[in-house]
Amino acid sequence: MVQPPGRRSLPDWRSGLPEDLLESIGKRLASGHDAAAFRSACSPWRAAVPFAIFGPLLLLPFDADSDRVGFYCVSEKKVFSKTLPDVRGKVPCGSSCGWLALMDEAAAVTLLNPFAGAGAGAGAGARRIELPPAGEHVAAASSSEPVYKVHGRWVLRSTDDYGGDIDAGRVIKLQDMRDVFFREIVLSAPPDAGSECVAMAMLGCSTEVAFCRVGVDNAWTLLDTKLDFSVASIVHCQDKFLAIDYTGEISVFSSNAGAWTLLPSLSPPAGLCHRSYLESNGELHIVGAMVSTSHETQTFTYSSAIYACNLHDRTPEWSRVKDIGDQTLFVSKHFNGSFSGTSVSEYKENTIYFSEPLYGDPYDMVHRLEIVDVVTGRSEVKPVHEKMQGSEILGWIRPNLWKGGVWN
Repeated sequence: MVQPPGRRSLPDWRSGLPEDLLESIGKRLASGHDAAAFRSACSPWRAAVPFAIFGPLLLLPFDADSDRVGFYCVSEKKVFSKTLPDVRGKVPCGSSCGWLALMDEAAAVTLLNPFAGAGAGAGAGARRIELPPAGEHVAAASSSEPVYKVHGRWVLRSTDDYGGDIDAGRVIKLQDMRDVFFREIVLSAPPDAGSECVAMAMLGCSTEVAFCRVGVDNAWTLLDTKLDFSVASIVHCQDKFLAIDYTGEISVFSSNAGAWTLLPSLSPPAGLCHRSYLESNGELHIVGAMVSTSHETQTFTYSSAIYACNLHDRTPEWSRVKDIGDQTLFVSKHFNGSFSGTSVSEYKENTIYFSEPLYGDPYDMVHRLEIVDVVTGRSEVKPVHEKMQGSEILGWIRPNLWKGGVWN
């Protein structure tokens, strides 16, 4: 193309820099902000700054009447705030694959990537994807009391022992929506990654779960997990969904058969409390605490413990893990979703990071991290930010810049 007289052609920075020079520049970026901006320039620049350098952030509680969401970066010891209009009027019901699941008072669900560019749909630059709203079949499976929709609002009616109405019903408020509909939604993959993405939802109190194929289904499908007690956690592991009830029993979903199968031989480790499940290096891991009590001093102590099992074994069983190498585990307390990854800058390897202490003072409103050395079992609890107080941190979120994006 011939340039107009007097106009100098600009250098093609995207393809004009050698790969080793791009990598050298990437290693010298001062912050996550700079790294995200660098990655969003083009494919070669994104490849020069691996996704692994983006350490997880703590998702802070946010007000449904506001469009500001806070994230705490442990490595930079800073709180970052983003304007996200899509969170207004919604309650979070999951953090999975770098995406937030948000539900409004109509039980409509939105998937939001807080670190991607503006736009809608599942195309390039997408950051918001709508899922089917919950129907009365979901409400009936989740709630022990009748739930109806009246003038566009969900109403909960209390009944007596004979099924008669005790009252005319009360409107379900936003803060109570997770108790009646979707308690937590887990994704099989990032919905903008180009592969099939399935959303599996843990209901308020039920042995059933609801699922839909993102961008394909226009309604949620209910599935019976065959568990005896209510589902307490859902994990995507080895390309399968696992449903775990409050006793630790596990049911596995087979996409080929479209049904759940119990694992009766896989009992939870004896004495392990406060369990959290995640996949790490292709195996199912369980993180919890071994508790010791002293009746004389009326005190208790605990130490964190990790167990793992390979679901492909003929007879899967839990085995104690005392060394996870260069892995780091990020465990959420508010949301059950947890994950692992090779160590990133400023995060210690062979370590568990709890979004909140497993056992803390319920009246202490200062946000704190519990950091556990897997090998020694030693843990330290330290404030996230001295001035940051409020309700429990929602959990960890791993920035997903699959399509490129920005932090500000």
